[in-house]
Amino acid sequence: MIVITTPTGDIGSQVLGNLLGSGMGEELRVIARDPAKLSAAVRDRVDIVLGSHADADVVDRAFAGADAVFWLVPPDSRAPSPRVAYSGFTQAAAKAFTAHGVGHVVGVSALGRGTPVASRAGLVTAALEMDDLIASTGVAYRALANPSFMDNLLREVDSIRDEGVFTGTAAADRKAPAAATRDIAAVAARLLLDRSWTGSGSVPVLGPADISPDDRARTMTEVLGRPVRYRQQSLADFGATLASYGIGDAFVQGMVDMMRAKDEGLDDGVPRTPETASPTTFRQWCEDVLKPAVLS
Repeated sequence: MIVITTPTGDIGSQVLGNLLGSGMGEELRVIARDPAKLSAAVRDRVDIVLGSHADADVVDRAFAGADAVFWLVPPDSRAPSPRVAYSGFTQAAAKAFTAHGVGHVVGVSALGRGTPVASRAGLVTAALEMDDLIASTGVAYRALANPSFMDNLLREVDSIRDEGVFTGTAAADRKAPAAATRDIAAVAARLLLDRSWTGSGSVPVLGPADISPDDRARTMTEVLGRPVRYRQQSLADFGATLASYGIGDAFVQGMVDMMRAKDEGLDDGVPRTPETASPTTFRQWCEDVLKPAVLS
């Protein structure tokens, strides 16, 4: 029995799809606030526990008889602190892992552990503390150590389509790793199906190459057949933009601190090797994901 959290989210839905298509015969259970967001075909093939995976009663029901869990904390823009948003959200699950003897957990986390800025990286610092909480239960745990997602650009589809502009806080020529969420989901599914691993540790998913905002602009221009340029935004303006959307002060500060830490090397601490690289190039992601979204 494998339990999947956030089965209707970007990564969770892809993990679920990979598991359903694996042919491995695993029983699958999902925790969902709104099962109607699952397709009828999926609903027919999984056991559904209704509710939030922050809720002690929900995870108690969901983890009964579970061998493995895919764990992802959804963003909470109104949480009083990043620590509450991550470790606070995970407290009930951590107790349930132990109570039900769950053997293996795969969690979505971030790069940065061991870097000089890890303790002042906002949301990433909180995610790393969550990893420590899960590992402290004694469950076999693998934290997927991710850089920024290529898929984050989908938030800017309107700006890319209408103005030919995307925005970020990094210097235009600063290269950094980026991963497609489909690669992250593939690694998660592989680990959930394997379960021969023990202890706790991280599994970096770095993408195939470091890329800069200027690299992205050139690739998007070529793939979309229209000019796309990068506009750098100050951290202060970035925070003000988030606040204008009604996002809470603690989450805004957590995002600002995270982006500052990325500029200071948060994502640069893991070398790319055949084991840490993932296959989807930014060009391929643009062809497969961004272009259809922009042209829709």
